[in-house]
Amino acid sequence: MAIFEDEPVKKAPKHEVGQDLALLSVGELTERIDLLRAEITRLEAELQQKGATKSAAEALFRR
Repeated sequence: MAIFEDEPVKKAPKHEVGQDLALLSVGELTERIDLLRAEITRLEAELQQKGATKSAAEALFRR
């Protein structure tokens, strides 16, 4: 709970790595898989962007 009203309320994560999955339904498991796939896609895009930036910087300083 936030002490002050203007503090953002932290949401509980929808999935936590290592969490016990035994009590989840098939639908909940599917939802979490979709969530994790979307996150992997986002991470791969960021990795690609950082790689391109690094390559550009290396090319600039090789001159």
